[in-house]
Amino acid sequence: MSLSDLYRKDFTIFKVPENEGVVYLDNAATAQRPQCVIDAISDFYNKDNANPLRGLYGLSVRATDDYENSRAVVGQFINSSCAEEIIFTRNASESLNLVAYTYGMQYVKEGDEIVISCMEHHSNILPWQMVCKAKNAKLVWLECDGQAVISKEEYESKITARTKIVSIAHVSNVFGITNPVKEIAAYAHNVNPECIVVVDGAQSTPHMKVDVHALGADFLAFSGHKLCGPMGIGALYGRKELLEKTEPFMRGGEMIEYVTRQDATYAEVPHKFEAGTVNASGAVGLAAAIKYLEAIGLDKIEENDNNLAKIIMEGLAENPFVHVIGNKDYRKHCGIVTFTIDGVHPHDISSILDSEKVAIRAGHHCAQPLMQKLGVGSTARASCYFYNTEDECRKFVEKVAQVRKWMGYK
Repeated sequence: MSLSDLYRKDFTIFKVPENEGVVYLDNAATAQRPQCVIDAISDFYNKDNANPLRGLYGLSVRATDDYENSRAVVGQFINSSCAEEIIFTRNASESLNLVAYTYGMQYVKEGDEIVISCMEHHSNILPWQMVCKAKNAKLVWLECDGQAVISKEEYESKITARTKIVSIAHVSNVFGITNPVKEIAAYAHNVNPECIVVVDGAQSTPHMKVDVHALGADFLAFSGHKLCGPMGIGALYGRKELLEKTEPFMRGGEMIEYVTRQDATYAEVPHKFEAGTVNASGAVGLAAAIKYLEAIGLDKIEENDNNLAKIIMEGLAENPFVHVIGNKDYRKHCGIVTFTIDGVHPHDISSILDSEKVAIRAGHHCAQPLMQKLGVGSTARASCYFYNTEDECRKFVEKVAQVRKWMGYK
C-alpha cells in the first residue's frame, strides 16, 4: 500500500469541490497541511491563546509551555544538542538573513571569503552579497557539473584558509540534487577551524532525516510551510556557543534582560533573537507537522519521493522534445523534476497544464544565477510529496506529452 493510500485522507484540501481532480505538484514551493496541523493551530487559539513568556497567569503559562514544547520538538527533529539552539523565525529566508546580518556582519572582515554554490535560492545569495559588499569580502561560487554534482575537486579548490563562511543548500530547489554537505563541512572546518557552515535545509527537511551534527552544520535554516506546517513560521538552528557570542538582529520586547535609559542587557539564547510577540500558534502548528511526518517516517517519505520521481522521469523520457534538467538518476531528485519543452515557454506549459487541472511551477525558481548558467530564462518544475498518487504522476506525464500539440505543433 502506498503512502498516498494511507495518508491522503488527512488532507481536506483535496476533498473540497473547488479542488476536485486537481493534481498538485508544486510541493517544493509549499506543501499542503493535514487536518491535525489545522486542528493544533485552532486548539491553541480556542484554548491557550495568550502572549507567551509575558504573563504569570494560567493562560499565559500554558501558551508559554505550548511554545517552548514546540521548540523542543523542532530541536529533536534535527538532532540539536538542546532546545535553546532553536530560534523561531518566519521562514528559511528570514533565518538565513538573521545569520548574515548578525554573525556575518559581526565576524566577516575585509579580505575574507564567503563560499556559496551556483544552485542557491536567492535567499541564500542576496544576504551574502550584502555582507561581502559591506565588509569588502569576496563571494566565491562553487560550480556543478552537467549532472548537477559539486565535485570534491571543485569544493577543495574553492574553500581555502580565507573562507570564513560556507553557505549551501542541502537539496537544490531546481535540481533536487542532495549536495555533499557533510563532506564540504568537514573539509571547510579542517582548512579553517574558524569557518562556519550554514545549511539551507528548506528542501531537505521535508523529505529526509536531517541531523545537524552528522552534517557538520553550524547553522541550519528551514521553513514550516514546506513540511506540512503553517506559513509564517520557520526555524534557525545555531550551535549554542555561536549564538551566545553573536549580537541580536532585532531589538525590542522580550529579547532583553534589563533596560536603562542608556543601555540594555540581552536575554539568554534563543530569546535574544526573538524580539516582539512571537508566532506561538505557528510554532504549535510546526510541531504538529513534525510529529505527523515522524509518525509516517522520513525514510518512507524519501523512498516514496524516489518512486514518484521515477514514474515522472521515465514517462517524460519517452518524449524527445522534453528535457529534464539535472541528474539522470531519479534517486537524485528528491521528488523534484525540472524540465523544458522545445518551442514552448515554461509559463505556457504551466498555464496549459493548469487548464487540465495539473498544478506545477514555472519560472526561475528564485535561482536566476543558476538559470543563467543553464542558458535558460526559466523552466517548468513538478515536485512530489507523499500524498501524491502514482496515477497523478502518470496523468501529469500524459498531459505534458500533449502540450506541443495543443500549442499547434505537429
